Amino acid sequence: MLVKWIRLTVVDRRGFERGQRKWAGLLGEPGFRGQGGGWSRGRPGVAHLVAFWESRAFYDSFMARSHDRLAAAQAGTYKDAQVRLFEHEFDVKVGFRPSFGDVDVLRLAHCQVRQERVEHFMLMQEKVWNPAMAGSPGMLRGMLGRAPGEEFLVLSLWQSAAERGKYRPERVERLALRAQIAADVRAIAGDVVQLEPSWTV
Repeated sequence: MLVKWIRLTVVDRRGFERGQRKWAGLLGEPGFRGQGGGWSRGRPGVAHLVAFWESRAFYDSFMARSHDRLAAAQAGTYKDAQVRLFEHEFDVKVGFRPSFGDVDVLRLAHCQVRQERVEHFMLMQEKVWNPAMAGSPGMLRGMLGRAPGEEFLVLSLWQSAAERGKYRPERVERLALRAQIAADVRAIAGDVVQLEPSWTV
């Protein structure tokens, strides 16, 4: 499965949200599996979207045919768009599916991993982070995606902001030490996203 992550700064909120509804047109696209998104809880005006495709071939076909027509409705409503593509490596918890109806909060961690530490990073995701997150109340499902090179996206879907808050900073610090994250990762950028139900496709 291919994951597309888009982060952008919205300059015309009403126009952007109106245009966002046009993406319902994705539903007829071959290989499309789902899309959701919302507003950053820590950065005003920043929106995140994640879309899921069965394969790169289906995604490339969509980009060549229909993308520009759907995107036209949002022209001029945002700036600084950053787009990244990741291949699904493994699930966090079990049975990841790209649906958002039962989800309030999306958490993203974008990791640039040192080349010689990639194997260790992936092992720690599986052996340390995965069980810890799977055991967190309110964490419904998640996944680890990888881009060419040493770039990873850890994506987790949470039932509510209150449940997400139970994932305490001191616990995260303990896990980070155990996983030797400082040795593995060159840079990490995260965000917590309040999902907008009307953006779900």
